[in-house]
Amino acid sequence: MLAFIVRRVLQSIIVMLVVALVSFSLFNFVGDPINNMVGQETTQQQREQLREELGLNDPFAVQFARFVGNAVQGNFGISYRLARPVDVVIAERLPATLELAFVSALFALVVGVATGVYTALNRSGIISRVIMTISLIGVSLPTFLIGILLIWVFAVQLQWLPSFGRGDVVDLGGWRTGFLTSSGLKALILPAITLGLFQLTLIMRLVRAEMLEVLRTDYIKFARARGLPDRAINFGHALKNTLVPVITITGLQLGSIIAFSIITETVFQWPGVGLLFINAIQFVDIPLMAAYLVLIALFFVVINLLVDLLYYAVDPRLRFDASTARGH
Repeated sequence: MLAFIVRRVLQSIIVMLVVALVSFSLFNFVGDPINNMVGQETTQQQREQLREELGLNDPFAVQFARFVGNAVQGNFGISYRLARPVDVVIAERLPATLELAFVSALFALVVGVATGVYTALNRSGIISRVIMTISLIGVSLPTFLIGILLIWVFAVQLQWLPSFGRGDVVDLGGWRTGFLTSSGLKALILPAITLGLFQLTLIMRLVRAEMLEVLRTDYIKFARARGLPDRAINFGHALKNTLVPVITITGLQLGSIIAFSIITETVFQWPGVGLLFINAIQFVDIPLMAAYLVLIALFFVVINLLVDLLYYAVDPRLRFDASTARGH
């Protein structure tokens, strides 16, 4: 187990270094940030002085080494656009994105598993066919269009829910949450559904396919021959074995939800790090853009590492293979 963890951690460190190198390399060729920081009246000498203060005249290797060294300490430099520390700016916006991602993932997991099990157990029913048809629509439509349609129906026509913003928030020692206010909860509904709908359909179809495959196995037939009730067979045996591969997909989808919240945050003007990244691109804010990509990569790496460890703990075949390898 220890060797497995060490190997995964080393792989994660390599991935983080590669992501940092790629992001830092790309953003150094998207434009000159000095042009967005100063006005037309700024002299060339003042521009060069500012470039020297920001370290933009240093060789690329020196700039990248400085970036990695500071990033390890949680210091991503100063935002060119906001003139504030990048880590402070991201810390202010991160709670909004994490809360949206958490609610979206919970919505996708609960509804996806429930509908997947239902459509597997009642695959010939009319309701199951309707659910599968709706799931095709959810997969086919782009996220921004789903968000616009939800805004048009529930915010414009019915006027039940707000169309943008986060609502009122409560400050809990540096963590600003909307979970404790009615307007915050209402503002969370539409973006959470928009962001989680695609993941919901993937989870539902995966659970349905795995459930149908498990129900055809010999040990399920043996359980039925023993006279076990359908409830115990479907939920005590079939569902338990169905969820093993779902763990991996769900973990990776959580990372995708955080990474791809950019579109949803833009449509609903949700004040998270995704919207912050879009604004940073417009102003060529290199420290903020690089910090965002490194942060997203960190989320993916950590989630993937946790999924691997959980998969290792749940699936006894992995432990058996590891012990067999040590025996040889």
